[in-house]
Amino acid sequence: MNTTRTTCPYCGVGCGVLATPDEAGGVAIAGDPDHPANFGKLCSKGSALGETLSLEDRLLHPEIAGRRASWDEALDLVASRFAETVREHGPDSVALYVSGQILTEDYYVANKLMKGFIGTANIDTNSRLCMASSVAGHRRAFGSDTVPGLYADFAEAQLVVLVGSNLAWCHPVLFQRLQEAREARKIRLVVIDPRRTVTAEAADLHLALEPDSDVPLFLGLLNHLSRNGLAAPDWLASHVSGAEAALDAARDYDVARTARETGLAERDVTAFFAMFAATDRVVTIYSQGVNQSVSGTDKVNAILNCHLLTGRIGKPGCGPFSVTGQPNAMGGREVGGLANMLAAHMAIEDEAARDRVQRFWASPVMADKPGLKAVDLFRAIGEGRVKAVWIMGTNPVDSLPDADAVAAALSACPFVVVSDVVRETDTNAHAHVLLPAAAWGEKNGTVTNSERRISRQRSFLPMPGDAKPDWWIISEVARRMGFAGFDYTHPGEIFREHAALSGFENAGTRDFDISGYAEVSIAEFDALRPFLWPHAKGEAPRETRFFADGRFFTPDRKARMVPTPVRDEVKFRDDARPLWLNTGRIRDQWHTMTRTAKAPRLMGHFGEPFCEIHPADAAEAGIAPASLLVVESAFGRAILRALVTDRQRRGAVHAPMHWTGQFASEGRANAVTHPATDPVSGQPGLKRVAVSVKPFAANWYGFAVSAARPRPEGAEYWALAPLERGFRLELAGTTSPADWQAFGATLFGLTRAAEWTGFYDHHACHVRLAAFEGDRLIGALFVSPEPVALSRAFLSDALGESHAGAGRIRLLAGLGGVDRPDPGATVCACFQVGLNTIVAAIREGGATSVEAIGDALKAGTNCGSCRGEIRRIIDANRFEKAV
Repeated sequence: MNTTRTTCPYCGVGCGVLATPDEAGGVAIAGDPDHPANFGKLCSKGSALGETLSLEDRLLHPEIAGRRASWDEALDLVASRFAETVREHGPDSVALYVSGQILTEDYYVANKLMKGFIGTANIDTNSRLCMASSVAGHRRAFGSDTVPGLYADFAEAQLVVLVGSNLAWCHPVLFQRLQEAREARKIRLVVIDPRRTVTAEAADLHLALEPDSDVPLFLGLLNHLSRNGLAAPDWLASHVSGAEAALDAARDYDVARTARETGLAERDVTAFFAMFAATDRVVTIYSQGVNQSVSGTDKVNAILNCHLLTGRIGKPGCGPFSVTGQPNAMGGREVGGLANMLAAHMAIEDEAARDRVQRFWASPVMADKPGLKAVDLFRAIGEGRVKAVWIMGTNPVDSLPDADAVAAALSACPFVVVSDVVRETDTNAHAHVLLPAAAWGEKNGTVTNSERRISRQRSFLPMPGDAKPDWWIISEVARRMGFAGFDYTHPGEIFREHAALSGFENAGTRDFDISGYAEVSIAEFDALRPFLWPHAKGEAPRETRFFADGRFFTPDRKARMVPTPVRDEVKFRDDARPLWLNTGRIRDQWHTMTRTAKAPRLMGHFGEPFCEIHPADAAEAGIAPASLLVVESAFGRAILRALVTDRQRRGAVHAPMHWTGQFASEGRANAVTHPATDPVSGQPGLKRVAVSVKPFAANWYGFAVSAARPRPEGAEYWALAPLERGFRLELAGTTSPADWQAFGATLFGLTRAAEWTGFYDHHACHVRLAAFEGDRLIGALFVSPEPVALSRAFLSDALGESHAGAGRIRLLAGLGGVDRPDPGATVCACFQVGLNTIVAAIREGGATSVEAIGDALKAGTNCGSCRGEIRRIIDANRFEKAV
């Protein structure tokens, strides 16, 4: 079978992927050794892409009000309702909410339709939740949304500062690239993060600062650099304005004040300042811990100020670097897929730019003001100001803050359209029209990664059912609304138009220019190799760093140092809600799990929603390890498994943002988060909301495996994870069922009689039940008054196997025995290596290094994202042996 070169659909690293379909209907996945983003490496998620391509949960046909419809009927309805709404209520009464996972060509057509033809800038994206503060900070400082550096700078630096980034888990391929460079050269690493993450444990210095105190830290650094003669006077005089005002805002931030406002020890602040000051080649990498804040834009500018003051920008191994969270957040920025941008990095506030784009598009109108940003958009839907919304490739009922209010808004909206690849999501439940979109492996177009590298996503599978590309769906609606200029037949035509617009009346005045591809043929587009922009017409492609020449994209071509005084933040922490909740991603999951949860091995590391809490905070709240807790804010609550750990800072808790109503009863972390946003970027502060925690008053806990998708009726808490031959389920309730066997029959979805084997200890409140079809296990349920202790791996593997006689007794014991040792919780998802297996290799096999574990078990030898956890296990077992 032919191998297709494509690009991974997960984070913003933009890894190249080799996809090879086989004759059995599967697809073999490997890293592309020739792609300059990853050189053949893939993380656990990317490695498992071939396991996520099944069709059982796909949306395969258009639907209207829950019934199957034809494309003509569905498209006519969408076009007529949008046109009618615009006629009756004006263009600002409709909106699009799109995604950093759609392709650049999809984004381009959507933006063109809304801003140039309908005449509203009410098109925003879930990238607003990811990197909007970086966009705003870049534009304030550089006059453009420009990422100055390259991935190569990580290896050329002498000091790398990671701010608000768990790079080892969220961008594992980049982290391994950095770690390999650190092994080869003396590169020091500073990690600035309230949590002691796997990334932080690899650092030379970890600054576990108070949540949201990055601005005071970098004000202190700026003041230190200035007072110790590290400013670059010639550079500042020629290429930077605003230095005096920015330094005035930092003038009172000595080490003592910086330590006081960040909660850090003075010695650690001093050490960081000294390292930064003494090092010429510094790269500061930042991510969601900076961006997802009500002061996110100021955080970005506080970081940029330190690089601008010292001239450490635009040179090898120097500069600020924003790593994006989505595969095409950058592509969306390039085409103007944000409500406050135009197209090709032009500003919607610029009258000349609006005129330029309108002439290029030959469009009847042009939006003349910024539209509603994500949080404000859904608030406007709830208030009835936006009466028709089209959501593409995203799940805002789970990903936006104050998510229950988002659900209520969509429930009340007169017309909701959703284009998606899956049928069941918490957002789709509110749709009047569902449109089946092409998925990864079926789509064809381009994406841009965090270092400005444009790569191709190519199709290697046919589109199933009636699925269509997003650009086709949008173009069809545009034509049915009577608009010309949407007669595209291939994504290469859209890319060509996008490239031509980037160079239209540019002449070097704008950063984004790929006009070298404005005349690309379809054959050339199909064969397009990854390239960095800019690539202007008539120029040869090159690996370009911006700003080495000191020329920026402001009117006077100088950078701006922006004052970033510490502002009063949204603060509701008090005796009733004494903790800060921080949300984020985990290693093996992605966004709201519509793709990653299809791969059982990606659910092995963490199979249910959880909350990290410091032991002292847990003890104070009466929360036992592995019990369930309720985390509650002024906006909502979630029920989560307690992970008690001293890696979590006192006074704060952390929960992953991935779980939805498809996989847990009340695991939606964004039902709890605060809808307050940064006043400049509009990005919500998802990293800090005041909460209380308390034990969930469970009368019973349960664990189950089921061949059919479980129906956990009567359990207030449940969390579902797929297995190779069914599902596993964690359960808990406040009231015990009267008949556990009847409960189990409902749970397993039994429609006919099954053979049951059971054990009841009524005095101790223990129940163990197994249901068989012949000798084949089709379901098992284990109940206890405490969290159930047994071998989940053994029971998961036993599902669907034959069990008779003594085998059923061992099954009810929940332990595999000598011949089937319990591997423990998954540590290495790539090779399915568990905790107990690693411990045995250490204690019995003498493997006392990460490399030795890799040699013995392969763990940590693929993506490397589990290497830090393996190191923890080795250290813990060394300590136990020493004791």
